[in-house]
Amino acid sequence: MATHSRQAGHYLEQLLKSRTVQELEFDLSPKLHPASPRIPGGCRMTPAALAKRWSVLRASPQSQAALVDATTLEQMECYRCHIENFIGTVKVPVGVAGPLRVNGLFAQGDYYIPLATTEAALVASYSRGAQLITEAGGCTAMVLNEGVSRAPGFAFRNLQEVGKFLMWAIAHQEQFKLVAEATTHHGKLSDLRMTVEGNHVYLDFQFFTGDAAGQNMVTIATQAICEYIREHSPIQPQYSFVEANLSGDKKASAQSFLSVRGKKVTAEVTLSSELVHHYLHATPQQLVDYWRMSAIGGTLTGTIGVQGHYANGLAALYLACGQDVACVAESAVGVTRFEMTDDHGLYASVTLPNLIVGTVGGGTSLPSQHACLEILGLAGSGHARAFAEVCAGLMLAGELSIIGALAADEFTRAHQRLARGKETTP
Repeated sequence: MATHSRQAGHYLEQLLKSRTVQELEFDLSPKLHPASPRIPGGCRMTPAALAKRWSVLRASPQSQAALVDATTLEQMECYRCHIENFIGTVKVPVGVAGPLRVNGLFAQGDYYIPLATTEAALVASYSRGAQLITEAGGCTAMVLNEGVSRAPGFAFRNLQEVGKFLMWAIAHQEQFKLVAEATTHHGKLSDLRMTVEGNHVYLDFQFFTGDAAGQNMVTIATQAICEYIREHSPIQPQYSFVEANLSGDKKASAQSFLSVRGKKVTAEVTLSSELVHHYLHATPQQLVDYWRMSAIGGTLTGTIGVQGHYANGLAALYLACGQDVACVAESAVGVTRFEMTDDHGLYASVTLPNLIVGTVGGGTSLPSQHACLEILGLAGSGHARAFAEVCAGLMLAGELSIIGALAADEFTRAHQRLARGKETTP
């Protein structure tokens, strides 16, 4: 986190042009005068509670009207378990990419994919890649592995206690399973990994979560295991935490490629040179040359994985379909690979080991988000694995399109054309 001395000096010079050192010290010191009013109402979803919250905000009637329209008021009750201190809804434009043909173990057919974003050119890019894949007969996609982890940590006095605790824990895995699965109708404890660091023990519990993304499910189940350990373990930890930052939750981490978190999915397509040129205005060789250089560039910057912009498509898809958007931090880890085929075509693949997605639970039941899952034909139980394969296909489409734009020197021009139109303000 170092800053070059020249840059630091320039920054300080700019600050001192408008304020003295004493004024800067005052600005940065604690202020002990009475705080502004707290936001009232908590989880209450009533017009009266809504009005009380708005009464403490410094906002115009126009701002309130933009966030609280008639539909929001009508649907207010359905947000009860999804938000606190509710003041309205934000409208994010939704576009449709596709059709995207997926030939998967679970996803079969042509999909129109809703994407919620404010970034111009994004939907057009993913749609172009999807149409290219579909013209080639579709991508092949497979869910390879699945499981969501929660990793509590336990601190002991010394390694002797660590050893005794691990002996007890290994012998009580069946009890852990019974305790965990008593908290959920759909979750199953599938595995346990143990990590020792000095007198610290991390127990990494792996769960199958059915059609739910499962973050809350595995937390509640793991909490029950931790309580069982406190009540029954002959070797009691000095202290413990239900999550000790080993699971990789909502973080890009190197362990992504050693295991799975959520669903591990891969997708591939083989494209003729004619199709590549028609849709992307470049040759397969140009795309492979770009991929090779970008792979080295990513290595030089220390990125985890090698890919162009998984986060773009996943964030837009997660937002539209009621997924936990913060999980993009780990879901966007992965590998893209381009190679020339023997007949001068292009082989392209993506692999994502950390897709945290579900078609039930969380935000999937909210009106707009459920509607987007219905557009996909993947709303409700029985569709989570198919949804994951569609995600992989979408990422493949996005990688083909953006790399094609860069290889054909059209990347800047596309953004200038689609993102530089005259904006209108309400």
